[in-house]
Amino acid sequence: MNNKQIASALCLALALGLGGVAQAATGNAQAGAKKNSMCLGCHGIPGYKTAYPTVYNVPKIGGQHADYIAAALQGYKTGSRKHPTMTAIAAQLSEQDIADLAAYYAGKQ
Repeated sequence: MNNKQIASALCLALALGLGGVAQAATGNAQAGAKKNSMCLGCHGIPGYKTAYPTVYNVPKIGGQHADYIAAALQGYKTGSRKHPTMTAIAAQLSEQDIADLAAYYAGKQ
């Protein structure tokens, strides 16, 4: 094999390998609006504080960037972010649910 054939083979192998890389789901805000019942109890109340596991202000998520919301939910789902309630909720979410909720909350103020 000459250098041109090797380069072509490498490009083909790379292209085929990238075809298997999972892409993030595209979020649908309207679908997210139908999936947010678990979120409203805390994030839907301005100035809400919770006492579990400690007293803290529940963050406002409306208007946050969709990528940030999705990354946070993924973090709770995988355990890289810690909060018992959020971990339990995120564990139930599919990739599409996460994308839809992120799109919904990114569009809210």
